[in-house]
This record gives sequence, structure tokens and C-alpha cells, in this order.
Amino acid sequence: MKRIRQTTAAILAAFLSLVVIPCIAAPLALVQTFYERTWCLYSTQITEAFVNQYEANFYTLAQQLQSRFESCVEVVTGIIGQSKSVERVGKTEAYDINTRHGDTQYVNTPHSRRWIDLQDKGWADLVDELDEIRLLIDPASAYTRMAVSAMNRAKDDVLYAAGRGSARTNTGTTALPAGQKIAEGGTGLTLAKLLSVKELLDSAEVIEDHDPAMSGQQANIATRFLTCSSKQLTNLYGTTEIKSVDYNSVKALANGAIDTFLGFKFIRSERLAKSSTTRYALAWCKPCIKLGIGKDIVTSIDKLPQKNMSVQVFARMALGAVRVEDEGVVEIGCYE
Repeated sequence: MKRIRQTTAAILAAFLSLVVIPCIAAPLALVQTFYERTWCLYSTQITEAFVNQYEANFYTLAQQLQSRFESCVEVVTGIIGQSKSVERVGKTEAYDINTRHGDTQYVNTPHSRRWIDLQDKGWADLVDELDEIRLLIDPASAYTRMAVSAMNRAKDDVLYAAGRGSARTNTGTTALPAGQKIAEGGTGLTLAKLLSVKELLDSAEVIEDHDPAMSGQQANIATRFLTCSSKQLTNLYGTTEIKSVDYNSVKALANGAIDTFLGFKFIRSERLAKSSTTRYALAWCKPCIKLGIGKDIVTSIDKLPQKNMSVQVFARMALGAVRVEDEGVVEIGCYE
């Protein structure tokens, strides 16, 4: 009996080792091998299978898109040639008539001339045709918007430079007189400076849009403007005099609810010239600066065979500006 049990145990052990264990071990080994291989693959290289989703449109970074000065000056369009004259007539005085049937006296009306010289401005960039395939979007339309925006900023630069710079005359050039400049004085934009600018324009009899002597459309041709930077506006808001003079108006100006103060329409610009610590704001009356346009902004999108069929986005314009009357323009030095 004992021998029978030993024989049965030996047969069972042999069956387990030769049949059962191999049948179980082989699938387990396959499972382990598959697990090791797949886990190794995805744990270290799964980032290669990540999908990138790209934006279908371009985001335009912060920049000035429109011209802020063009609507604030007189505009002459359709200029043909390199330059156009601006004809000016000066002030005359009436004379006394002391005798009946006396001879007529003639005044000598002064005439002078200033010139608008056109400048050509351009903007261009290329879009490779293959780039469109890689990007999945067409950048040409975004480039066109950027071109027009650059041109609009160039308009403001030309107008600002004409207001502060030298105006060409028949005999040379005329700089903005020193009497039309407010010194920096170590301060930013203040109420005192604004009052000085107003006094200069008033004393020169530069007309205002509410001039009772004007009517109809003529009443609106002359509006006073003042361009300054955001820093100068902050200085103005913070002055004690401004707060005490007209708190409600200044608060509304600071909040953007209104854009006028002391008869000036405020135009913020971050493109004003700066020398050392002095930023130059500018005040003017609308007829006193003139913009001449030979060719307004024109854009084109063309394929260029000589550039491997790349698409060229191109913009161009021809324009110029001149300060027509010195007394109607005031430069304001501001500490910044």
C-alpha cells in the first residue's frame, strides 16, 4: 500500500512538471513579454504619439491699428506730382475814410506759400506656398492687416513730424518758432501747461469750432486737438489743480467717458518723440496742419515666379504733410 502511494505521487509530480506547469507557464511568459514590450514602448515614447492642435487663425499682437491723426487735420487728395503748394493769405487792416468822394486806398494783402512734399511708403513680406501646407492656414490675410496697420501708423508719424518740424516755403524752410513751445520745466503734463497752450492759441486768434462768428459747416472746420502719451495723461489726472478745478470732468476723462478738456480733444499716442527725459506732446488747430495724399493705402497679393511662386503681400502709399500756420501749433515738453 505504501508503495502504491509513492508510485501515485511520483506519477502526479511527473504530470504536473511535464504537462500542467508548461501549459500554464507558456501563456504567462507570453503575457509577460507582451506587457514588458508594450509598457516599455508607451512609458518612454508615448509623447511621440501626442497630437498638436494648431490655431485656425492668427492672433494679432498689441499695436495701433488705425490712424489717430488723419481725421484731425485737413486732407487734400488726388495730388499729382511730387509736391503741392498750400496758398496762404495774411492779415490786413481797415483804413479810415475821412473825406467824401476821396480816393480809394488799397491794402497790400500778404501772400505766402508752403509746400506738401510727397513721401513714398511701402510694406512687403513673402508667404511661401509650401508654408500654407505646413501651417494649415493662409497667413496672407493676416499679413495684409498688418500692412495696413503699419501704413496707418506711418500717417500719424508724418503728421506729427510736420507739426513739430520745418515747413518748406518758396525761399527755404521755417521751423516752429520758440514762442510756440512750452518748456518741460521738470514736470509732466499739467493744468498750467494746458492753460498756456490755450492762451497761445487764443491770443493768435486761431478760430475754434464754437466761434459765434461762424455758422453751418464752417463752424466745425476748426477743432483743437492735443496728443500726448499715456504717461502724460496719468500725470494730468494726478495733479491737485486738475482735481480741484473740475473733478467730474477729469474723472470722466480718466475713465474714457469723454475725451475733451479745456476745449482740446485729447488723442493718446505712444509714438511721440522723446529726447532724454522729455516727451513732446503737440496741440494744434485742425486747419493748421494739412495732409496731402497722392495715393492712399493700396494693397496687393501676388505670386512671384522669381521667388519660387511665393506669395507677396505688398502695401504702398504716397503722402506728405505740412504745418500751414505756426501760430496754430504748440509743442509741449513733458518730463517722462
